[in-house]
Amino acid sequence: MSFEKLLSPVTFGAVELPNRVIMAPLTRSRTPDQVPGPMQQTYYAQRAGAGLIISEATNISEGARGYVYTPSIFTDEQEAGWKGVVDAVHDAGGRMCLQLWHVGRVGHEMVHPDGRKPVAPSAIRGEGAQSFVEFEDGSNGLQDSSTPRALETKEIPDVVDEYRQAAIRAKRAGFDLVEVHAANAYLLQQFMATGSNTRTDAYGGSIENRARLPLEVVDAVCEVMGADRVGIRLSPFIEIFGLTDDEPKAMAFYMAEQLNERGLAYLHVNEPDWAGGDIKLTDEFRHAIRERFCDGALIFCGHYTAERAEALIENGYGDGAAFGRPYIANPDLVERFRQNAELNKPDESTYYGGDETGYTDYPTLAEQKA
Repeated sequence: MSFEKLLSPVTFGAVELPNRVIMAPLTRSRTPDQVPGPMQQTYYAQRAGAGLIISEATNISEGARGYVYTPSIFTDEQEAGWKGVVDAVHDAGGRMCLQLWHVGRVGHEMVHPDGRKPVAPSAIRGEGAQSFVEFEDGSNGLQDSSTPRALETKEIPDVVDEYRQAAIRAKRAGFDLVEVHAANAYLLQQFMATGSNTRTDAYGGSIENRARLPLEVVDAVCEVMGADRVGIRLSPFIEIFGLTDDEPKAMAFYMAEQLNERGLAYLHVNEPDWAGGDIKLTDEFRHAIRERFCDGALIFCGHYTAERAEALIENGYGDGAAFGRPYIANPDLVERFRQNAELNKPDESTYYGGDETGYTDYPTLAEQKA
């Protein structure tokens, strides 16, 4: 196959992309001090052939963290670290987007230096949710996430401002776009879902109220970046970290309509079988989202192959596809698609933590042929 659609140019808002192969956000847990450095510069620059690189999830504040060894963007040092990464990607001819992250209840007191509880829409622990923590002896491992405390109504503007400040830093660092992470059972999806949001104030109850915080965050980030440089990630129907929702389709449709009105650059949908679940998106649902989010670009992510991505675009359901695991092991994924070449297989034991092994040492086609 030639994958003419997948490898053709496209525009996401204000940003022109050379192809529709998107590098999905991939947590790799290789920043023990929360500051990206030379290793991250190499890793992302190696993958600059992607139409767009979406960074690993990046903490917007100390209280937003749920996992040790993940990067942040709320200090000058962290901002400078990310600027080095963006410069390396741009020097390699790529485009890069920063994903803004708040884990909400998928957190633990041990991750926060002051031992504060994680926050959430309601004081309901996510059954099965685990945080990656560091113990006093220096070892690390998974710990059941803590029972959170409910955010007070008066505190919510402070959370919105954390996103705003992170966007300001992202803009200064030179990112082409910013993505609001409202998926995968983290804070913003916790507000949208009925099972994790039992509030009785303006942020709970109706679909409009439960969507209020995610949309306030989007508006704040758009004020900084301009709507044509902002994307958002949603994961309707996903069932991880104990998340349950009685109205996932209605919420997804409402959000798509609201986001379209705001003129966002793109909507990124993470499909529910990403975590191995049985629920799969239908073409009918994809079409319905396309009808509601009709002015911006639409990305789908979830076990895509080049063949599936080509069909997605050919059928008009999406404008691009995001690839996760294939990008771990194939820094030159676009070139491999272009040549119909075999893909390297990723080593799952090196997904999280560690050094360059399993991170920057996967060979390109050219290196394999040399």
